[in-house]
Amino acid sequence: MNNRQNKTDIILIGAGIMSATLGTLLKELVPDWEITVFERLANAGEESSNEWNNAGTGHASLCELNYTVEQPDGSIDNRKAIKVNEEYQVSKQFWSYLVKGNLISNPQDFIVRLPHMSWVQGEKNIAFLKKRFGVLSNNPLFQGMEFSDDPGKLMEWIPLMMKDRILNKPMAATRIESGTDVNFGALTRILFAHLKSKNVDIKFKRNVDDLKRTSDGLWELKVRNVDSGTVERHTAKFVFIGSGGGSLHLLQKSGIPEGKGIGGFPVSGIFMVCQKPDIVAQHYAKVYGQAPVGAPPMSVPHLDTRFIDNKESLFFGPFAGFSPKFLKFGSMFDLLTSVKPDNFVTLLASGIKNASLTKYLIKEVMLSKEQRMEALRDFVPNSKSEDWDLVVAGQRVQVIKDTADGGKGMLQFGTQVVTAANGSIAALLGASPGASTVVSTMLEVLTKCFPQHIKGWEPKIKEMIPSYGLKLMENPELLHQVNISTAQTLGLAGKNKQIRKAKPLR
Repeated sequence: MNNRQNKTDIILIGAGIMSATLGTLLKELVPDWEITVFERLANAGEESSNEWNNAGTGHASLCELNYTVEQPDGSIDNRKAIKVNEEYQVSKQFWSYLVKGNLISNPQDFIVRLPHMSWVQGEKNIAFLKKRFGVLSNNPLFQGMEFSDDPGKLMEWIPLMMKDRILNKPMAATRIESGTDVNFGALTRILFAHLKSKNVDIKFKRNVDDLKRTSDGLWELKVRNVDSGTVERHTAKFVFIGSGGGSLHLLQKSGIPEGKGIGGFPVSGIFMVCQKPDIVAQHYAKVYGQAPVGAPPMSVPHLDTRFIDNKESLFFGPFAGFSPKFLKFGSMFDLLTSVKPDNFVTLLASGIKNASLTKYLIKEVMLSKEQRMEALRDFVPNSKSEDWDLVVAGQRVQVIKDTADGGKGMLQFGTQVVTAANGSIAALLGASPGASTVVSTMLEVLTKCFPQHIKGWEPKIKEMIPSYGLKLMENPELLHQVNISTAQTLGLAGKNKQIRKAKPLR
């Protein structure tokens, strides 16, 4: 093929939830733009977005204690909690728009209503939880949150966790029924099926080996067929690198100044999974605890009801691990080859600053299954090893960069967008709560990369996302309308309410 045959408007690298969402947004805004997707695996949603590699929590700060930080003066900083909640509301509005417009169907295949809970033990932690509850429950975004330190009420909420528990220390929990479990793998596949129907060219088993800027301002990609080894050249006006942990290498190859000095630190995860119906039936919630001292925020322990292929199971974890791979199906040389002259000092500084994290990861890697069972028994006292299997989750690559307030080699938690000054290329780096806040993140990409179009696109964006440009927290009436609309459309309310109580214990 020659370059003329392989010229397109937009190239999306990686067939995960990020590219799926950006492609879907663009097809609504500018249907005539040609889009090509390259994915090195055989199917969409097989890496970070996959349901077995992703915790599936519709992150809305309803249960994640690390999104609210207690300050030295005792006050609670809830800014991140509000930001994440607002962004998840945007995602739900977009999914609701797609369902209403019959662009996708059967929302129950990817989203289910599920209570979100925070659970702590000990007087000090209870005092923090009570303070957090006071701050959040007065905010319209967190309406309906309950608090209890009554063992009887906790037995009603979390019977599996309370069964056979020796009540030798106080405990408390918050609960909110409007939480969700999201199968991001299923959603990714649904969106790509929709994109295929819109004539988006999706090429699987294609690895992007290199990319460079051409003299006429386009991006030229060297794309290798994984099976045959043949190489094709593809050019586009705009490239989005949304290939999970693989984004960093491609960002470095692009050569844009904005990508200089950035490093990555891979963290793997292991979950314990129970699929025995009699045990699964006794728990119906996502229950988040507190991260161990020295653990990265993504290692907050949680016991989750999950819906995969419309079947319920229980997940506990994650246990942190280490692999030099940047992707679950990546190379053992990923970390080594990401070290460049421009980020070497940054990575070195990060290694020194995060010695405690390194020590924690080494300790986690050395854990036996029985030691992991002991951590699970803190949540479920009567757990038996034979009822739980170990499952290796996806790789996450945390961004390392220099910051004005933190200095050299700061480890970043969360999702970050890196764009060229001229908007011709963007890369997504980082991890949680990425998938949950995907629509807001992709709108950020559009704003930064297509500033000349945003004004003209605004009416359509507001049709898709009624709260666009507004803060729902400051517009309670709009928040109420959005909540009712999205809940009804996505099957999360009224007579379609997909919620049951945990099976009472005999």
